[in-house]
Amino acid sequence: MERREYSRPNYQVESRSRWARSLAMRSTLIAVIVGCGFLLVSSCASVPTGPLTEGEVRLLSLVVLGSPGSNVVRAGIPFAVNITFQADDEPEIKRACFFWSGDGPYCVTVTDIDYGSPGKIRAQPKVPGAMAGGSHALECYVQYIYKGKTMMSNVVSTTIVLRF
Repeated sequence: MERREYSRPNYQVESRSRWARSLAMRSTLIAVIVGCGFLLVSSCASVPTGPLTEGEVRLLSLVVLGSPGSNVVRAGIPFAVNITFQADDEPEIKRACFFWSGDGPYCVTVTDIDYGSPGKIRAQPKVPGAMAGGSHALECYVQYIYKGKTMMSNVVSTTIVLRF
């Protein structure tokens, strides 16, 4: 006796494929929306928004100078950054410390401070020797003196591109 194979009509296979594609697209859309929401919440959470506490230095942003929009830096060459901040008075800011994609801290002496509203700190970090080229997260905090104690600010960050 010969065995025969029966196939289902094509319309069932097509409808299942459409249904599977629709489900996959919905799942992907939901994942993208949830991911964007998480990024929005986490980026807003990095800078405190309430009133300053006594003696607090609150960093607001970190901007690489000399490369508008691109943030391209060269290995081994110091580059300038502006760090904007808020403070009640004129804090004694000692150093700016940087993390390169989690590696660090690498601290440098602050080159200039402008006490305004907001204030600006200028520093010149240098790319560590062991960094690979490409895109890196650059994070920064400052160390300052308050009532004779060394304090640390919050952390601000930006993305930089390292070229050789």
